[in-house]
Amino acid sequence: MIVLLDEQIKRLKKLVYATKSTVFFGGAGVSTESGIPDFRSPTGLYQAKQVFNRQPEYLLSHSCFIREPEIFFRYYKENLVARTAKPNPAHFALAKLEQQGYLSAIVTQNVDGLHQMAGSKTVYELHGTNWHQFCMQCGEQYSLDYILEQEGVPKCKKCGGIVRPQVVLYEESLPFCAWDGAVQAIESADLLIVGGTSLAVYPAAALLEHFNGSNLVLINKSETPADNRAQLVIRDAIGKVLSAAVENGHILKC
Repeated sequence: MIVLLDEQIKRLKKLVYATKSTVFFGGAGVSTESGIPDFRSPTGLYQAKQVFNRQPEYLLSHSCFIREPEIFFRYYKENLVARTAKPNPAHFALAKLEQQGYLSAIVTQNVDGLHQMAGSKTVYELHGTNWHQFCMQCGEQYSLDYILEQEGVPKCKKCGGIVRPQVVLYEESLPFCAWDGAVQAIESADLLIVGGTSLAVYPAAALLEHFNGSNLVLINKSETPADNRAQLVIRDAIGKVLSAAVENGHILKC
């Protein structure tokens, strides 16, 4: 099994080194190695059902935000904000690839901002970010710390409106700029590396339909609906795989 993984990593190195335009598309599995729970894992945020007596999809929905804002903010603060989380080897490896000119963009479903913290510049956040908040009434901008410090529903200091996180909730549309940027990046990519995602969340998973390149690589611990389309499938921890493909800050020639 070790030999097999080594051979797969060698193939990944060759693909990245030989490709002019590579895009990485990642999901929750990229951040689990930073201690952020996977929303759909048995030990992840589904445990909140026992505490809130509601489905997690509802707790993170526009409906819950409007109907039960106190419950929404309690759940959001306790489960979606990892204030002390730090980038892991996967984030740093991707940042290095971008700095070296091998990676043109990152498309992420995560809202934790860890890619930017690791040094990545071109990041399309499909589901927004929990690092930015805004007043729904006057548009005043606030930091993450502001809503964490507020009791109950955070209110704007200027107009008294509700301050909400700049994340995409269930029943809400994805931000056009992020979606359009992601589509354009993937359409122009020669190599698409998909990691840490089950490809079960739509419309994000539909981005694969925009890939016209010759090489698709999937790095995920479990099967995905796109496994049969990929030229390379690696079932292992994404931080382990990507950091092995980038050693001493350089892509290794194989």
